[in-house]
Amino acid sequence: MDNDSSKDLPRGQSRVEVITSVQRRRRWAAIEKKRIIEKTYEPGHSVSSVARLHGISPSQVFLWRKQMEQGGLEAVDKEETVVAISELKKAQDRIRRLERILGQKTEEVEILKEAVRIGREKKLISRKPLAGLEDFE
Repeated sequence: MDNDSSKDLPRGQSRVEVITSVQRRRRWAAIEKKRIIEKTYEPGHSVSSVARLHGISPSQVFLWRKQMEQGGLEAVDKEETVVAISELKKAQDRIRRLERILGQKTEEVEILKEAVRIGREKKLISRKPLAGLEDFE
């Protein structure tokens, strides 16, 4: 405890701060997080001292450092949008599903083209162009 704040108190007693309001979480801009994290790497500064200076939990600063080291804040320099890993995985899963469906449809088209070719060879299908099949060979 700070000696100045407790000098009016009787010996052996200390001042206690009671927090009575509920505050919302602070939102830190990515550039602010980056500035705070970079300060932790400067000589004479520790994560705890920088966290205290900004009124942040040291565990939060450690988390930000870990994310930055993993590239989470790299997009800030490039002015790109950062996407959550869960969103990225959803997009990748959707791409895989669509590619699988596209592959199936491409295979179906190839099978149908082969069937038309065989049908024409056996004269089961007229050589006259059918409506809607102008691109068919």
